[in-house]
Amino acid sequence: STLGFKDVLRKSWERSAFELKAGAIRAESTSTARIAVGPSNTNFTVIETKDTALSAENYFLNGRYDRTISKSFFWFVGSGWDRNRFAGVENRYSGVAGVGNNWVDTDRVKYRTDYSLTYTREDDVVAAPDVKKDYAGARLSSRLVRKLGATSSFGNDLAVDENLDETRDLRVDMTNWLAASMTSRLALKVSLQWLYDNRPAFRVVDREFPVGTSTGQTVLVELERLDTIVTASLVVNF
Repeated sequence: STLGFKDVLRKSWERSAFELKAGAIRAESTSTARIAVGPSNTNFTVIETKDTALSAENYFLNGRYDRTISKSFFWFVGSGWDRNRFAGVENRYSGVAGVGNNWVDTDRVKYRTDYSLTYTREDDVVAAPDVKKDYAGARLSSRLVRKLGATSSFGNDLAVDENLDETRDLRVDMTNWLAASMTSRLALKVSLQWLYDNRPAFRVVDREFPVGTSTGQTVLVELERLDTIVTASLVVNF
């Protein structure tokens, strides 16, 4: 079973805007093991054992304030928190400040780019030695929204984060989405998100030697560098 939600709250004034985003995905998978117990092939009882385990868990909360300087130039500040235990992140807090450009801002196409400095504190599920929890960074991000017709639209959100203390630690978050309106308040939305971490978190693995014989010791192994999230959702506009 999978449960997820996402909420976006926007408030605009003449020369400024505030946006608050929150979301969560939690999924569980159940496996069933069956054995037959009985004295013969025709006289038996089937016993089922079900095991339910968490297969995905991801939460986030982000806020951002924008202030217009000119028609195509603005500054912004923001902060955020996220948790993705299956990517090894228990808690990650970040603050951001920067400037940006509105390159296209029409009824059919909107495109902007942001350039900012960040400060991040990251607590991993498995704490690795010689890995700093706090670091300064630089972020390049962009957002594209394009209407494809009277009732549909396409979007792309991209953020590239560089750890300035250790440049090998590069993260990329890109989401492509397609939405189709059913009414003035309801729409169907499909999205594909890629999360790339060039220096992922670690997990603990039991060490065996030879194969099948436990040494009673553990080692740290890097998690996957690329995670993919596919969602289909019903969007309600208020």
